[in-house]
Amino acid sequence: MYHDHSAEAIRDRLEEGPSANYIRDWVYGGIDGAITTFAIVAGVVGADFSTRVMMILGVANLVADGFSMAASNYSGTKTEQEEFERLHAWEDGQITEDPEGETAEIREIFRLKGFEGADLERAVEIVTSDRERWIQTMLAEEYGLPKATRAPAISAMCTFAAFILCGAIPLLPFIIGVPAAFETAIALTALVFFAIGTVKSKWSMMRWWRSGLEITAIGLAAASIAYLIGYVLKNLI
Repeated sequence: MYHDHSAEAIRDRLEEGPSANYIRDWVYGGIDGAITTFAIVAGVVGADFSTRVMMILGVANLVADGFSMAASNYSGTKTEQEEFERLHAWEDGQITEDPEGETAEIREIFRLKGFEGADLERAVEIVTSDRERWIQTMLAEEYGLPKATRAPAISAMCTFAAFILCGAIPLLPFIIGVPAAFETAIALTALVFFAIGTVKSKWSMMRWWRSGLEITAIGLAAASIAYLIGYVLKNLI
């Protein structure tokens, strides 16, 4: 569905500005949760360990690795936010210390965009007449920084929630005690991977089924490696 291009709709949309998107945090946590937990299931089955061992390792992985991923994502996102704040302060100081030099940079930025003559000078005048607009223009054009930054705490919570929800799926057949639990876990985990890929396709140009198959292939490949390692070690040790 395309945007409403009425004058009022355009004005409202641009005044609202861009919003932070947390889909990468959900995809990141969901894929890793399903892969690591299913890798444990596959490794335990390959090594012919008991279901009790699988549950202990699986639950420990869900909580510990989920928290670790959330903490890592929090730190990484916070670093991005701190970089934005540092560069904002740097550009603010540059404008104070050398306004002519910073004005020359704005002029060059708009010259490269095709502005020239009176139009170029008018654009420079408009941008530099508002300090925050001046700084934001420099951050976007010189450093390529987005206007919207993700909140570290929300990113961490999204990753942790996705990790727990998707990572619990491979353990469900063993918790419930269904027949052919491992085969059922394979099927359910494959569905989780496919669902993640399908959802991810809404934010990309890839077809939904192709995105789903791509994520499914990646996840099952990781699980196959874990199963083979467990099977080989069982025969060696």
